[in-house]
This record gives sequence, C-alpha cells and structure tokens, in this order.
Amino acid sequence: MCGHGGDGFEGDAADLEAGIWVRGVDYLSGWRDAREATAELGDALSLVGVEAAGLRLRAATGPDGAGVVRLELSPGSAREVAMLARVTAARLGRAG
Repeated sequence: MCGHGGDGFEGDAADLEAGIWVRGVDYLSGWRDAREATAELGDALSLVGVEAAGLRLRAATGPDGAGVVRLELSPGSAREVAMLARVTAARLGRAG
C-alpha cells in the first residue's frame, strides 16, 4: 500500500506469491496482527507529521506465520523518523 491504511494488495503480485506456504500454518492470524500494527504505526507517523507520500507500510507474514510489518521510506522520511527517534530517546534518557 502506498501511504498507510490500505490492504497491501496493490502492484503486480501480492505477498501471497512471495514464498512457500506450509500446510497447517496459520498465516491469516499473523497477517491480521501485522495489519493492525501497520495501521497503528501509520497513524502514529501521521500524528508526528511524517509525510505519507514518502512512506509505504505493508502487512505480511513470515514463513512461520508470524506477522511482519514492512516499512519503506523515502530518504527524507527516513531522516524525519530518525530525528523523531533521537528526540524520543533523549526525552527518555536513552540518548547515547
């Protein structure tokens, strides 16, 4: 999905074709968890002003069925997120 809040099924191929599926592994639960986390992260990034145009979030699953959130950032958005992380770390006393 471009920006955040979509279903992750745009483009040439969905993640369904990205790997081998194993019978008996619950991929759907992991994907649902990742989709919820993707929405939470997208909302939080939007609240702090990270431009949606420089951001791509996508819910997926790993080979074991665990949810995975894929985050792609433009260089400008990556710098914004890095700055926000440094500011937060300083406020929490974790700056190094």
